[in-house]
Amino acid sequence: MNVWAKMMTALRGGVNEAGEAIVDSQALRILDQEVRDASEELKQSKESLVAIIAQQKVAEEKCSKLKEQIGEYEGYAVQALNKEDETLALEIAEKIATFENQLQTEEDSAAGFKENADKLRASIQQAEGNIKRLKQQVDTVKATESVQRAQKAVAARYAGSNSKLRTAMDSLERIKEKQTHTAAKMSAAEELSKETTEDDLKTKLEKAGIVSNPHSANDVLARLKQKSSK
Repeated sequence: MNVWAKMMTALRGGVNEAGEAIVDSQALRILDQEVRDASEELKQSKESLVAIIAQQKVAEEKCSKLKEQIGEYEGYAVQALNKEDETLALEIAEKIATFENQLQTEEDSAAGFKENADKLRASIQQAEGNIKRLKQQVDTVKATESVQRAQKAVAARYAGSNSKLRTAMDSLERIKEKQTHTAAKMSAAEELSKETTEDDLKTKLEKAGIVSNPHSANDVLARLKQKSSK
């Protein structure tokens, strides 16, 4: 695969990923729309069922009327035969045959409408069950989405508070370290000042002859003489 082909493949992959990202971000909205579309189709199916049932009833009413007419004209035919009027009886029989053909057509139509109505009714019941379950699942998904959104917000606030707390703790440690360093400097300065004061006072006492330097040459010589006499 050459470079251009690889680039086109990568581009298509990027488009697919972008499309999937958009779909994922709008998943609930798309799901709601799909539920509305399914509900609208169900409504149209119910309207179609009503129309089919109405056609079935019209066909059945025609069948009932034709059966009445057939019965009526059969009575006429019997009367004509009783009067031995074959010509009239045949004419009536032709009329009856026409009614019976019409009856067969209407019965076939009524049976077809009933079959279609039964199938559509079963499909509607199944669709209603599916839509009901789908709506319940959508409600569950929405509730879960709300909970997770709240959890994310809490987690974000907790992470932010932890970050601020860590920053505050770092600042506090720096302040404590600075205070410790300052206290050490003050202690060292105080000790140095005390030593300087003591040295100055000792020097003054030695000059005044109040105390002697234990390490003076005279003291060392006196100590050596004492040691040698022993």
